[in-house]
Amino acid sequence: MPPFIEKPAPLLAVRGLQKHFPVKSGFGWTKGYIRAVNSVSFDIQEGQTYGLVGESGCGKSTTGRTILKLLEPTGGEVLYQGRNIFSLKGAAMREVRRELQMVFQDPYSSMDPKKRIGYTLEEPLLIHGQGGARERTERALELLDKVGFSREHYDRFPHEFSGGQRQRLGLARALALNPKLIVCDEPVSALDVSIQSQVINLLQELQRELKLSYLFVAHDLSVVRHISDHVGVMYLGELVEQAPTEQLFSSPLHPYTKSLLSAVPVPNPRVKRERIILSGDVPSPLHPPSGCVFHTRCPYVLDRCRTERPLKLTVATGHEVQCHLYQ
Repeated sequence: MPPFIEKPAPLLAVRGLQKHFPVKSGFGWTKGYIRAVNSVSFDIQEGQTYGLVGESGCGKSTTGRTILKLLEPTGGEVLYQGRNIFSLKGAAMREVRRELQMVFQDPYSSMDPKKRIGYTLEEPLLIHGQGGARERTERALELLDKVGFSREHYDRFPHEFSGGQRQRLGLARALALNPKLIVCDEPVSALDVSIQSQVINLLQELQRELKLSYLFVAHDLSVVRHISDHVGVMYLGELVEQAPTEQLFSSPLHPYTKSLLSAVPVPNPRVKRERIILSGDVPSPLHPPSGCVFHTRCPYVLDRCRTERPLKLTVATGHEVQCHLYQ
């Protein structure tokens, strides 16, 4: 028998993460909850990228924001280097925040339009009390150089940059405190294809140079396949399948994953792919279906799918699926 090799502990471990938003009536009563994220669990290894994909509104961005406690979690835990982030407060949480940063989907709205770029890059250092004025300026100039800008951009305002340039500046700001993990919330979704490739290549170069880990939230499966080591597929707030990237793309198991992959264009006019078109609309997260959340649109639905919630099943190393077809 081959020797047993112990898997290294993950940099970040998400366990049973939940985020429910209360829905208020006209009198201020809570009449229900939108289950944006419901019992999501996955690991991110050091120096690797975990891609999170799914349709718009499935809970991908909410997952990323809740992990960083930008949104207060409803339940579950997030272990960063073995410490539960949700139990930390005050100085302990501030210390962890330096190592967990975020690149927002819209970098323009996340920057103060009245502040120059130099101040935007120095602000994280100022908040965490790192360095004097001269050291902060030198760090800002170093960050500009790292993401492909020159010193003359230091005194410009956000509106003087294009979308791709602002996205690179958002990445520079996230790097200011030397983080270990960055949550990238659809960082290339609003960019042209040529600009997308520049940002993706920059992310990969910085990952190799600085040994960064990423949670990469996106809906473009081609981009996710290019940058990710592991991929999780979300539907209506639940993680229905996750696997190493090539394994997921070559052997998808969940019907929803198969339908997503069937929509990816093939860059060869002679190759035809069978398109799986789902019927109906995505159910409301305020009133999710009973049993399997995907049963209302699944072409392979069973009777038990309508009443019984499927358990998570491990079918191969690192490949997990939540579907009755495999149980």
